[in-house]
Amino acid sequence: MSLGFASDAEVTASIGRAIDALAGRRVAILTGAGVSTDSGIPDYRGEGAPVRTPMTFQQFLASEDARRRYWVGSHLGWRTFAAAEPNAGHAAIAALERAGISGGVVTQNVDGLHIRAGSSRVVELHGTMRRVVCLHCGQVFDRRDLAARVEAENPWLQTPDEVPLGPDGDVAPASVSGFRIPACTVCGGTLKPDVVFFGEFVPVERFREAEQLVHASEALVVAGSSLVVNSGIRLVERARRRRLPVVIVNRGQTRADARATVKIDAGTSDVLAEFARALPALMPV
Repeated sequence: MSLGFASDAEVTASIGRAIDALAGRRVAILTGAGVSTDSGIPDYRGEGAPVRTPMTFQQFLASEDARRRYWVGSHLGWRTFAAAEPNAGHAAIAALERAGISGGVVTQNVDGLHIRAGSSRVVELHGTMRRVVCLHCGQVFDRRDLAARVEAENPWLQTPDEVPLGPDGDVAPASVSGFRIPACTVCGGTLKPDVVFFGEFVPVERFREAEQLVHASEALVVAGSSLVVNSGIRLVERARRRRLPVVIVNRGQTRADARATVKIDAGTSDVLAEFARALPALMPV
């Protein structure tokens, strides 16, 4: 079996060991930004990732100027971000769920690509860019509707054909002068995308749902995450304490390499597709 990886023999052997470890088990899957790089969305820390200092929640709340900078950059990146399509890795994860091998996917991504690929049980740990929420009254808006309003209120704002997109669908704006910040149409309050900013905590009930998914499984696959964010490493620790096999698929090191049953240093799309091909035949009848 040759999958065309940089070091075929080592990666192929690792895939074989991972399939042996996962065979016949119900699997939970945890994904990070590396799963979406083949869809054209860059990750945070992988090789070639742009250097960026994302706005924290505290900065967003602190001043109108900060919110203006955020919304200009977020809007300029939105169209490109929203046009991204699921890749073979997303499709493989959905296929594993349909085959009864995966009980669902927990994702640190906010791009919605797992849902668009056909996964039905998706825990979006860090929220989604599909929605915008009012911090005052809690009203939720569709991001597409808000984008249309932003453009109507700022007709001078043009989205370039190509933008240096960030993992959360934002860009570094050149100018924010004159931009009208969108406000809640219900109460006039402050709007933000329904995502967990740096400096915020994952909602307790959402993390509990992720824990339940891992608890109901017999193995954990981590795909495309360096596990720097605490919510991810906590789920790995839950699996490790239950002595579940943990398979990590990621280019480069992660915080949990020493805890992994098998670590595959490769891109996620081809490896996940191989899991989706091999594992159904190994499920007990």
